[in-house]
Amino acid sequence: MKFSFVFPGQGSQSLGMMAAYGDNPVIRATFDEASASLGRDLWLLASEGPAEALGQTVNTQPLMLTAGIAVWRLWLAMGGARPALLAGHSLGEYAALVAAGVIELKDAVPLVELRAKAMQEAVPAGTGAMAAILGMEAERVRVICAENAQGEIVEAVNFNSPEQTVIAGHASAVQRAADACKAQGAKRAVMLPVSAPFHSALMQPAAEKLRQGLAKLSLAVPNIPVVNNVDVAMVTEPEMIRDALVRQAAAPVRWVETIRAMQSAGITHVYECGPGKVLAGLTKRCADGMAGAAMSDLAAVAATLAAVKG
Repeated sequence: MKFSFVFPGQGSQSLGMMAAYGDNPVIRATFDEASASLGRDLWLLASEGPAEALGQTVNTQPLMLTAGIAVWRLWLAMGGARPALLAGHSLGEYAALVAAGVIELKDAVPLVELRAKAMQEAVPAGTGAMAAILGMEAERVRVICAENAQGEIVEAVNFNSPEQTVIAGHASAVQRAADACKAQGAKRAVMLPVSAPFHSALMQPAAEKLRQGLAKLSLAVPNIPVVNNVDVAMVTEPEMIRDALVRQAAAPVRWVETIRAMQSAGITHVYECGPGKVLAGLTKRCADGMAGAAMSDLAAVAATLAAVKG
């Protein structure tokens, strides 16, 4: 079996999500390390919330990064083999890079907090929006966005599966495009409860702030190849990785292509490393014949271990 790990991004968080992994010292030590580098208690936030705080971008991004790495370390501590490839959805790419040894966790946690703040500040509250378009081909969604921009920005930003595309941009333009998609045959067009139009061109100011933050960090060559979001490429040169992370903030997440690239590289099984099951569910829809499973609790990690060992 040739398998890969993928790390979830924002949206997979839930109150008490780490309880599913039991009272494991590896999990707690990872949260302690991340909390120390951030100067606030991420374990308390994950365990007790409040839920509103959990959903704030500036908290969600460090929290989900830490959660993904905690499960990664648990996997290794349980004797799990290293996957052939890694990837992460949006924020999850940072967890993939930590797992690959490119960035240390203590550096990555403040970096994604900076990323979150920069994204939040890039667009005034209420100005931007995102919507999920379900049951419509991605290319058709692109065309409808272009037809409904009317001088504003609205574009496809998350290609999650062949029939699930997320659009983002100015709130009024997103609403127009979402309505048009529904009118032209989409099964559903759902406005998302997010605080900024992530991955749209409106995030360019955030990308520039991220560039400054990344410039201060030392990056290493990955010890496991990581398929990046922005180019669907496996780059090993630290400067190229840095550049891809900067561009990722204001560019689409090409998830369908990422899973298909893994399939082309011989991957047969994709395991989601961290709380939630979103990416596992998308895997089969992105590529025929690919198996996807989520390591969303301790039993699932053990089951994955058994499957990989055969």
